[in-house]
Amino acid sequence: MIVFDASTLIFIAKAELLDSFLTDIELEAAIPVEVKKECCDVKKSLDALLIQKALDESRIKVVAVKNKKLVVRLSVDFGLGKAEAEAIALALKERAQLVGIDDKSGINACKLLGIGFTTALGILIRSYQKGLISRSSALAKLSTLAVYGRYRSSIIEDARLKLEAGK
Repeated sequence: MIVFDASTLIFIAKAELLDSFLTDIELEAAIPVEVKKECCDVKKSLDALLIQKALDESRIKVVAVKNKKLVVRLSVDFGLGKAEAEAIALALKERAQLVGIDDKSGINACKLLGIGFTTALGILIRSYQKGLISRSSALAKLSTLAVYGRYRSSIIEDARLKLEAGK
């Protein structure tokens, strides 16, 4: 299972990677209730509609996190927002193989808790390496992620070098 945090899900939807990623990945995809709220219940942008479509098609399932004490503890211990804390709590409960998370505090929590993680940039690079998108498309999508993601320029440059180096 892969559990998504809101930011990663929104970023890959904005970069038009969501559909191909969900089609290719061999893991079940899930989000906690709070992530669904952040992604779909606030505004009806194109990315929100793409995410809602994936939910409607049962390509991503919504799972309620019952252990609210764990969510609070993760939030306090790692300085996480409610959605990030719920995503990590769900990953722990379900023994998820991967968490899609772009939040620095969330990434640090995954590292400390021994949970595998990826970012929107990681999904982009993987999509290119697996031949799901061309190099020119990958570089265009990188530009989109550079605009919407709050990545340091050195992280974007590292991703660009990986894409330009080839598979």
